[in-house]
Amino acid sequence: MRLRFQWQFTFIFLLVLFSLLLIQGGLFFLLGRSFLFSFFICLLIAFPVVILISKYLTGPVLKMTEKVQKIVLRTSDQRIQVYSNDDLEGLLKTIDEMDSQLGKRIDEISREKDYLQTILRGMIEGVLLVDGRGRILMVNSALRQLLNLSANVTDKTPLEIIRNAELERAIRKVIQGENKVSLELKMPAPGEKILDVNVVSIMASSAEPGEKSEKGRGAIAVFHDITRLKELEKVRQDFVANVSHELRTPLTSIKGYAETLLDGALKDEIAYQFVQVIKRHSDRLAKIVEDLLTLSKIESRELDLKIESLSLSDLVNDVIALLTETVEKKKISISRQEILSSLAVEGDRNYLEQVFVNLLDNAIKYGRAGGRITISARETGQKEIQISVQDDGMGIPEQDLPRIFERFYRVDKGRSQELGGTGLGLSIVKHIVQAHGGKVWAESEFGKGSTFYFTLPLRRT
Repeated sequence: MRLRFQWQFTFIFLLVLFSLLLIQGGLFFLLGRSFLFSFFICLLIAFPVVILISKYLTGPVLKMTEKVQKIVLRTSDQRIQVYSNDDLEGLLKTIDEMDSQLGKRIDEISREKDYLQTILRGMIEGVLLVDGRGRILMVNSALRQLLNLSANVTDKTPLEIIRNAELERAIRKVIQGENKVSLELKMPAPGEKILDVNVVSIMASSAEPGEKSEKGRGAIAVFHDITRLKELEKVRQDFVANVSHELRTPLTSIKGYAETLLDGALKDEIAYQFVQVIKRHSDRLAKIVEDLLTLSKIESRELDLKIESLSLSDLVNDVIALLTETVEKKKISISRQEILSSLAVEGDRNYLEQVFVNLLDNAIKYGRAGGRITISARETGQKEIQISVQDDGMGIPEQDLPRIFERFYRVDKGRSQELGGTGLGLSIVKHIVQAHGGKVWAESEFGKGSTFYFTLPLRRT
């Protein structure tokens, strides 16, 4: 094509030159004009002819140049028409086709980039991408929130922004050849977190197959926040340990007294006392098992609540009547403040009775002899009733308040076991209240008593 275009240009150039020589020679010899005059007239004639020929020859080239510039700037949206039978028309068609294919490819890459960005934004796992130099190329928003990273982290090393040498070593190992490295990171306070991190190698798109240089190899690290899982695992371990301890104590007593009776004490006068001890520990075992089954039922969401409208005043009166004997033994007075007869709640009567029984039983056990328990209720203006049970006993230390609703957690373990508590009562209260759509909390000042609060939905009108 190039050779053909050159011949066309050479032929036209020679034709114009020959025509100029003929015109100049004609003017000089036939008309008797001077050489300069003839040359001037030839220039006047040749000038517009040359312009037209130049425009004809360079026009397609200029159009192609303009087309290529638009391709570079991605502003081309039309095909350029060139009315020519030479190879320039084929070249322009090739450029148009290239523009079309390039546009499709760029659109495809843009869509893939958008998909990738959407996926990264939607991931709850943190993602960190580094190049072969160990410099950060990208982090997603989940990782920024997880580690509270600054906005500008690009081209920094992970050690600069995360301050963990173990992570830095893992990334270096992957960049230098290992396919995958897994590790567990414990991020320091504040906001202490435990992260499970998987670092895998990636190959840069510009790298040739089989390339081993650092320029073509990078790494991607995925961060999973397993803090909650670790906490639940610890709760499970504590629960198993506590259950084992709670069951072992009465079982050991039952076994010991039963063996004593079998060894010949059945006929002794003390045998009756031994049987009483066995019965007491059996009752304690039965209570622990019953509470565990109740908790398991609530936590597995198998709680079948029979919701009905209940008079709060009647509910409190019935519970107090159940505990009359215990209250009289300890000479404790119970007062009901602000519980209007018109106050009514939506809930399951049996489970709500258990909530009041557990809270009042705790207030009686840990309240002082001859003390006072106050029960009050009021509307909060949020379509719910706030109920409180207050005692004037020994209170709860501030550091123990956040944990008192945990299973088997006791502030004073020795006294709790002496009083017959299983350590599950408050945990049951919490789960029952939450199952009714309410919340529960406590306030206390050590040595001055405690107040337990919970909320229940008002009766629908």
